[in-house]
Amino acid sequence: MSRHYHSEHHRNDRIGWLRAAVLGANDGIISTACLMLGVAAANADRSELLVAGVAALVAGAMSMAAGEYVSVSSQSDTEQADLERERVELRDQPAAEQRELASIYTARGVAPELAMQVAQQLMTHDALSAHARDELGIHDTSAAQPVQAAIASALTFSAGAALPLVTALIAPPSMLIASLTATSLLFLIALGMLAAKAGGAPLLRAAVRVGFWGALAMGITAGIGKLFGTVV
Repeated sequence: MSRHYHSEHHRNDRIGWLRAAVLGANDGIISTACLMLGVAAANADRSELLVAGVAALVAGAMSMAAGEYVSVSSQSDTEQADLERERVELRDQPAAEQRELASIYTARGVAPELAMQVAQQLMTHDALSAHARDELGIHDTSAAQPVQAAIASALTFSAGAALPLVTALIAPPSMLIASLTATSLLFLIALGMLAAKAGGAPLLRAAVRVGFWGALAMGITAGIGKLFGTVV
């Protein structure tokens, strides 16, 4: 008799790195394109535009890396403090901790007797992991990793920021603003759709959302550059 197994493919394991990668690349495209459009609208030449773009890439990548490192380090510190507190409680009050774990399963619909058995078995196997996962919500796959997050943010921001720079480098002088606007919007929409596909979300909604906000940001920045008419 053959056995058939039900196979499910979820995408929850992609949420962490997907969020960081999309955020970094999206910020790289928008911030660099907006700055370059503002400078271009102020009647700057190509060399001034490229200098502004390179400065935006470097400063933005460093800012993203530093911000992500500090943010994720704070999350990691909080997680470690919670785990240390849990270790102490497990050492001093094991019976109370078992009842607490069982109550979590009971609240999820497990019968009280079975919940107590499950809690006992899980705590016998690895008490701290059981409480970290079900009480604190800390999983191995989602644990904070500051250095990895900082590097990923800097690299993805740089990759996104490089796209408007390449466009400014090869576009005809008379079409700099139009080329920057069109290609940046195209990059943003493509990125949004790629992220949606990887995460299993609707493609059209993601494309419209990122396209709208990108166009709004670039339009406002270009308008400010045109209004003041000087390179700042």
